[in-house]
Amino acid sequence: MDMSLSPEEWSVIGLSLKVSLVAMAAMLPFAFALAWILARWRFPGKLLLDAFVHLPLVVPPVVTGWLLLILFGANGPIGGWLERWFGITLLFRWTGAALAAAIMAMPLMVRAMRLSIEAIDARLEQAAATLGASRTRIFLSVSLPLSLPGILAGSMLGFARSIGEFGATITFVSDIPGETRTLPIAIYAALQRPGAEAMVSRFAIISILLSLGALLVSELLARRVSHHGL
Repeated sequence: MDMSLSPEEWSVIGLSLKVSLVAMAAMLPFAFALAWILARWRFPGKLLLDAFVHLPLVVPPVVTGWLLLILFGANGPIGGWLERWFGITLLFRWTGAALAAAIMAMPLMVRAMRLSIEAIDARLEQAAATLGASRTRIFLSVSLPLSLPGILAGSMLGFARSIGEFGATITFVSDIPGETRTLPIAIYAALQRPGAEAMVSRFAIISILLSLGALLVSELLARRVSHHGL
């Protein structure tokens, strides 16, 4: 099978990597904050927050895309505000594709980070407090470094999930070549064209390799967490 890629195919791959990396980076601080809250805080409604965080895993992706369309569309409460005050439009843009991918990746990222945070030996934090360290210093010098493998593993899972995102993305930002046509959407579009089997095969192999690589890195990091007792 010919694996040589056309400029159009390279454009699809480049856009997919950009969308996935931006989605992962943008969601990272929010995912860590949610993971920390769910791992360390006790408050009424915690179970509801946990369910909300994991909701994108269980509802159809099309529903997630529809909700994004309502919230971030031109007439949506968030989308309209962004456009009026900042001139930012997510609809039919690659940034909208990144937003959809980030939302779909969030549950996996939060779960990996939460497990890492919950596995931190509290005695180490208590020892630092006994030595006079402030909460901020304990977090930066003890908690954050110990949770770093989980953060990296969650990031890799988020990247892998973003690479494969289709339903929410096509519902929210449609299929626009050069703007929102990521690998899964390109595969779907190619399947509709007679004689595009070779392109489908190339895109499928590349998608598998990218996702498999991210999953292997995530698994290696998770094993490192367990081996170190985190």
